Amino acid sequence: MITTKKRFDKVLSWFRANVPVAETELHYETPYQLMVAVILSAQCTDKRVNIVTPAFFERFPDAESLSEAEETEIFELIKSISYPNNKTRHLWGMAKMLTEDFGGKVPDNTDDLQKLPGVGRKTANVIASVVYKQPVMAVDTHVFRVSERIGLTTEAKTPLDAEKQLMKYIPIQDVAIAHHWLILHGRYVCLARKPKCEECGINKYCKYYDSYTIVIQ
Repeated sequence: MITTKKRFDKVLSWFRANVPVAETELHYETPYQLMVAVILSAQCTDKRVNIVTPAFFERFPDAESLSEAEETEIFELIKSISYPNNKTRHLWGMAKMLTEDFGGKVPDNTDDLQKLPGVGRKTANVIASVVYKQPVMAVDTHVFRVSERIGLTTEAKTPLDAEKQLMKYIPIQDVAIAHHWLILHGRYVCLARKPKCEECGINKYCKYYDSYTIVIQ
């Protein structure tokens, strides 16, 4: 029976050795652009977001220009994204608050970030981690699902539960990249409906794979 600590140690060691570079697949050049992209990515693929954002950033290169936009114009640029009505309001509100309360600069702490419309804990943690290299764990759908399936988290009912369990065992220097390891593993290997267990590099440390192999024997 593998302990939770040993499972973390083995999984993280494999990722360090085999995936030394892991980063967001959203395309951005500035903190503002990443903020927009992450808001748009909620319940939408990064691929779709990356199709939409070039024209969006050309029209609205910064928070000030976005804050002065008509909502109809924002909507037209993002209408192929999921939930465009809500995201239109969030983007405009975020830009307005960013301009009026923060001088157009994206805050470097999660408390201030979460004051912005459309920015919840996950988005705030993504910005703090990716832009400001802070050791915070953003738990999205992939991270929540994959960490439970592997056995890194147990009986986590909410993303916050999963975040706390992950933060307990992941060394602080690995927190930022571990977020991307788990996301990318869920996106390309540990698929929701049909995980690629046989080609997975961490299957020998995976709780799901243990039960899977027992069932098919």
